[in-house]
Amino acid sequence: MTKITVAKGDGIGPEIMDATLQIMFAAGAQIEVEEIQVGEQVYLAGNTAGIAKDAWDIIRRNRIFLKAPITTPQGGGYKSLNVTTRKFLGLYANIRPCVSLHPFVKTKHPQMDIVIIRENEEDLYAGIEHQQTDEVVQCLKLISRPGCEKIVRYAFEYARQYGRKKVTCFTKDNIMKQTDGLFHKVFDEIAVEYPEIANEHWIIDIGAAKMADTPEMFDVIVMPNLYGDVLSDVAAQITGSVGLAGSANIGESCAMFEAIHGSAPKMAGQNRANPSGLLQGAIMMLNHIGQSEVAEKIQNAWLTTIEKGLHTNDIYKEGVSLQKLGTKEFAQAVINNLGKTPHSFKPVSYEKEHVLQLPAYKRKPAAKKELKGVDVFVHWSGTNPATLASIMQQMETNAIKLTMITNRGIKVWPEGFEETFCTDHWRCRYKPVVGKSIFPEHIIQLLSSAIANNIDTIKTENLYSFNNIDAFSLGQGQ
Repeated sequence: MTKITVAKGDGIGPEIMDATLQIMFAAGAQIEVEEIQVGEQVYLAGNTAGIAKDAWDIIRRNRIFLKAPITTPQGGGYKSLNVTTRKFLGLYANIRPCVSLHPFVKTKHPQMDIVIIRENEEDLYAGIEHQQTDEVVQCLKLISRPGCEKIVRYAFEYARQYGRKKVTCFTKDNIMKQTDGLFHKVFDEIAVEYPEIANEHWIIDIGAAKMADTPEMFDVIVMPNLYGDVLSDVAAQITGSVGLAGSANIGESCAMFEAIHGSAPKMAGQNRANPSGLLQGAIMMLNHIGQSEVAEKIQNAWLTTIEKGLHTNDIYKEGVSLQKLGTKEFAQAVINNLGKTPHSFKPVSYEKEHVLQLPAYKRKPAAKKELKGVDVFVHWSGTNPATLASIMQQMETNAIKLTMITNRGIKVWPEGFEETFCTDHWRCRYKPVVGKSIFPEHIIQLLSSAIANNIDTIKTENLYSFNNIDAFSLGQGQ
């Protein structure tokens, strides 16, 4: 018996959760439910996180969280509970199977059967943003080696456990050579440990186009957070409906399972909602906690229900569907089909216990780290880069000199183009004079000189090499 935490959520949440629990208990799931309150009512009671401390304690104690959709009130500084939960509990892996149900659910891709595995904690979703000048704001894209290793290894372990044949990595490392470059590098390193599984890498733009056009080319796709967020919804939609997809969020000690759709408050209380998305999340949960026989029974019953034409309003189609069912009636139909296997679809068979055991991350030996220069970012309202260069050169010493100025990443000095549009946000790169070395005190001297010359410095970024390899980007056009 496994105790799980359940949140019925808002809008249609209570209806689809009741239907999902009814099906699981009918199928013989060995679970004990401990319910918590999260979402709109908690927000409106004055808790901007949407969840109380005692609810966190219950989730952390039970470690398994099945959550229905919630409503986040507009305005007022309310934070997304989904994002908060993923980060607080270290749920680093988001898994979304996307399988077409042709011909019973309309799709342009009858053979589609892919799994999107998305890194869930870092990337631009670190949410670190600053306005730096009148015209420029920045968002920091943070990619870590532990984050890359954990999500890539999870993707290959998932493929091995579920009998998948290929893992594909999507990045944009032709542009973001350091951040996406690290993700791609780690992918290549880990791929060699799984020789029985094919691997490949695609640049995200053409990869996304291929996935939307020819999804049968892919099997498991792993990618950083933002790309995964966008493409997992695209993948779910082109299979036929976002409303049919479930999601798992997996960490080293806790896991959360949910539907990917919203709370649909306008449909609440009408017995019209399709519980399939949450049910798919629950099936993933059952596999995760080692109750694969029950998961298999429910999935085959659900597929049998779909192929019999017993459909809820969102997928009902004249000439294809046999009967339009409400939420409760659909749940009962799935229960009636427990023990049956589909004929139009391939029956699922979870022959192995689907509890992935991943090794803990092991920190690599420290690299040889050497300071190679510094980028000084300044707020300057002028327009001529040569004028700024003459100002910034006043800060040079006998050890370091100005070597480049960029604006929005484009090199504008030396040898810039007058056609390049410039904002009031400039990056001025200082590097050692030939034969000299740069030390932290040189950077302090630079900043002191900037103050003396009334230069508005926004921030600095030290330039390093690791094991004698430069670990910073060049200016575009350099």
